[in-house]
Order: sequence, then C-alpha cells, then structure tokens
Amino acid sequence: MTTEELRLNIEKALDEIRPFLQSDGGDISLLSIEDDRFVKVQLEGACTSCSVNQMTLKSGVEMTIKKYAPQIESVINIEA
Repeated sequence: MTTEELRLNIEKALDEIRPFLQSDGGDISLLSIEDDRFVKVQLEGACTSCSVNQMTLKSGVEMTIKKYAPQIESVINIEA
C-alpha cells in the first residue's frame, strides 16, 4: 500500500467513525502518519474534555483505522 493509499484508507476510517463523534458534539482530524505505522489525530469539540476519550481513541478510532489499514500500530491523540 502506497503512502497515498494509506492516507485515503485512514480518511475512510475517520469518515466512518466521525458521525458517532459528531453526535456527541465532537470531531476528529488527521494530523499526520509517521513511518506508515503511527497515526496522529486531534480529537475536537466535546471529545477534548470527555472523560472516556482515551477509550474512544483506542476502542473506536484505532480499531476502525486498523480495519482499513492493518499495518498501523497505534493512534495517538495530539491535544490542541
């Protein structure tokens, strides 16, 4: 998978999970992909102060991204 294909697959994954985040007043942005293995995102809106945002990041976002791009090892939230 090329870097561009990887980026497109990760964007598809984020598009899949975004409606769930938005229904709770939040959102997510893709910041970068490091070494084709690590994804840096930024949780936004209500997600920044949510007490379960780390669970959302690992159980929701990371799991969905890995479904589209299995080579991703982890997803890291970069706080604003």
